[in-house]
Amino acid sequence: FYNDGMNVLMFDARNHGKSPRQGASTMPKFAEDTLAALDWLRAQGFTGPVALAGHSIGAAACLLAASWRHDMDAVIAIASFAHPERLMERSMARLRLPGWLIRLVLAYVEWNIGHRYEDIAPVNTICAARCPVLLVHGGADTVIPVSDMEEIARCGKKNIRTLRVEGADHDSVEKISSHAGDLTGFLRRAFGKPQAEAE
Repeated sequence: FYNDGMNVLMFDARNHGKSPRQGASTMPKFAEDTLAALDWLRAQGFTGPVALAGHSIGAAACLLAASWRHDMDAVIAIASFAHPERLMERSMARLRLPGWLIRLVLAYVEWNIGHRYEDIAPVNTICAARCPVLLVHGGADTVIPVSDMEEIARCGKKNIRTLRVEGADHDSVEKISSHAGDLTGFLRRAFGKPQAEAE
């Protein structure tokens, strides 16, 4: 994005980097921190268009933030899961845990997060996002299958676009980077500006 002439703000969410520690890291906390970064940017006097971009749980957090507030101009969500409960169920099933233990863990995690799974699931939150959204997913992702992207996109709103990156797994930065033109092009269209003027 920076190489394409756009300003980029990167920040450490709570419990990451130099940011303070505060309990468990959760997707709603990531969403809150994302909006705090947006508020900080506006407080510095920045008045241009703003997009949120995140990967995996960060992608889900961006979609949640865009469902809570509508003062961003676009979202790029890379390798987001469709539903946190189903994601954890899949992970625990691979460990061959008994059903009663899986249910207990899921109930505890939901309590610890402080939000119902249904209220923060990207498959639901994307329906409340008003800005253009680009869902990006690797076709070879074995952590979060590409079918999750397809499920999220089925919300059916006209502001949703998808980009499937063939051969990319969950952390294939280089393969996704090869589609930089698709990402920046999406933002230029969302911002309503030609390439040279995009913020």
